[in-house]
Amino acid sequence: MPNPSLNWPSLAMSTPSSGDEIAKQTLESVSKSVENVGNTSLVDPSDALSFPEGGFTAWGTVLGALLIQFCGFGYSNAYGVFQDFYTQTYLTNSTPSAIAWIGSVNVFLGLSVGIVSGRMADRGAFYLVMRIGCLLQCSSLFLLSLAKPDQYYQIFLSQGIGMGIATGLTNVPSFTVVSHHFQRRRAFAMGIVATGSALAAILHPVMLNNLINGRLGFANGVRASAALSGGLLFIANLLMRTRLPPQQQIVSYTRVLQNSSRDGAYICACVGMAAFEFGYSFENFYLQLDSTLHGLSQGFSFYSITILYCGSSIGRLTGSVVAGYVGIPNTTIISLLISSAALFAMIGLHSAASVAVIAVSYGFFSGGFIAMMSPLISHLTPEFSHIGARMGIAYAISSIGSLVGAPICGIVLTSHYIWWKAAILAGSVTTGGCILLIFMQVILKMRQKTSSVYSKEAGV
Repeated sequence: MPNPSLNWPSLAMSTPSSGDEIAKQTLESVSKSVENVGNTSLVDPSDALSFPEGGFTAWGTVLGALLIQFCGFGYSNAYGVFQDFYTQTYLTNSTPSAIAWIGSVNVFLGLSVGIVSGRMADRGAFYLVMRIGCLLQCSSLFLLSLAKPDQYYQIFLSQGIGMGIATGLTNVPSFTVVSHHFQRRRAFAMGIVATGSALAAILHPVMLNNLINGRLGFANGVRASAALSGGLLFIANLLMRTRLPPQQQIVSYTRVLQNSSRDGAYICACVGMAAFEFGYSFENFYLQLDSTLHGLSQGFSFYSITILYCGSSIGRLTGSVVAGYVGIPNTTIISLLISSAALFAMIGLHSAASVAVIAVSYGFFSGGFIAMMSPLISHLTPEFSHIGARMGIAYAISSIGSLVGAPICGIVLTSHYIWWKAAILAGSVTTGGCILLIFMQVILKMRQKTSSVYSKEAGV
């Protein structure tokens, strides 16, 4: 969703009349392009004042986007409740790995459909995309409430496919619309939006556990949550407002993919995000089941995911603040490194205290990483008009980790529930993602050095 007044440096836009002028403009173009990659400011400085950086409309948009995340990925983050309930009560004829595919497909579509929704939002269809996604979200929840016991396909279609597509339609646009109102404070604003899914993951597990396993039962419990989501989504659509005009020229995904495939830092970031999603799905889907099968009280196990996302909510806000001091890349690396350590600690889970420590630790630092995912892609995108496309591509790649993470861990877990094997696998993959982010930071540092060299040669 670009601002048409942006003027990015390009050699094709100039027709110099002498070799000296060509050399000078070449150095200036390379210098500015490299600086943009390592700078959170994605818009020409002359346009900085056009961003309100606050006000009723801007913060109303942030609140609306937060509610979208609350009802979208917030509900997906509560899938651990369904994993436990389906495994022990509702889908007893299915294996834990098969049940995990429902949540995995949900998250996969929630991330990968962003390629389509991000592009549509860039073209000015933001409101249409949001309304379709919100209606589909409510409809899929009500259809889920009609699913019968041991009817795997009914739950897979409504919760896995329907809700996944709905989340995908609203996820990327809810972040990109924040870029219309903020530049200098963009990471902080997006961090606030990211807390929406964490706050929901605190409320939804408590509500769903008490409704589904209580007097209302599965059908009425899901309907009650659907009514809550419908009301919040309605408010969100009233609050969110675009500010920049639609993109006048179509941004070619082929062109963006070609440029991105030559951007080593961007590739490392995308694969690193996919590795994070692999480990995140294991912790999110299996923590409650792990607690229950280790003999902990049902009441405490029900709150294990809530504890996880209490830490995540604090981590998302903290990560946004810390990034302002140490930088977005450094914040993501530190967050992912400690998250991987918390996954390895799952090997020692055996008591209520260990569950609480692991849940809070992993929740806090994974929350910090999640809060930085969208700002990181913005940080690595030199052209403002490509933010929606690049963000959609990045989320699509990271969704592969969400798709295969929980099912593969379920296969390693086996029906005998060998927890240490799954924990080592999830921790190892996440550590690999951290190494890739370190490579990303190295590439960015090299670019900054190259930029300074060109600047000196050009006399900038």
